[in-house]
Amino acid sequence: MTQLPIAQTIQPQGSWHGTADHCRLTYEDRFFRRKKLTTTGGWSFVADFEHTVSLDHGDALELADGRLVEVQAAPEDLLEVRGLNLLQLAWHIGNRHTPCQIEVDRLLIQDDPVIGHMLEHLGATLTRVTAPFTPEGGAYGHGRTHSHAHGHTAHEH
Repeated sequence: MTQLPIAQTIQPQGSWHGTADHCRLTYEDRFFRRKKLTTTGGWSFVADFEHTVSLDHGDALELADGRLVEVQAAPEDLLEVRGLNLLQLAWHIGNRHTPCQIEVDRLLIQDDPVIGHMLEHLGATLTRVTAPFTPEGGAYGHGRTHSHAHGHTAHEH
């Protein structure tokens, strides 16, 4: 059996040039410790880190042989939130620790019927959309629910 290439290093967005391929991952799929991944070109590798990592759109996974695989946010089912009181709606979303992508005239959140119902009662207009999801990081890091150092093989969160 052929052993799969291994990636144990993350190159943050903007710190690298040139990739061998890329892989598209949903928001949830970009949060892991060890995972077999398949590139859009069809070849597989294993990403294996000491601790759980949160990958961002535009990061690159560096394989042991030096090749880079770019991480891209995959399209996923989301709720588009619009309204005259967008700032207030964003506050309520954040108050519930719900990941949120903030844009000039809309917010994007994962499709959650309970949060959606609350937002509608606050005057939001909701539309189901399919788009890449790249929510804002939290005040203390990337916004995921971990707060530990990643050592020398992962970038700072």
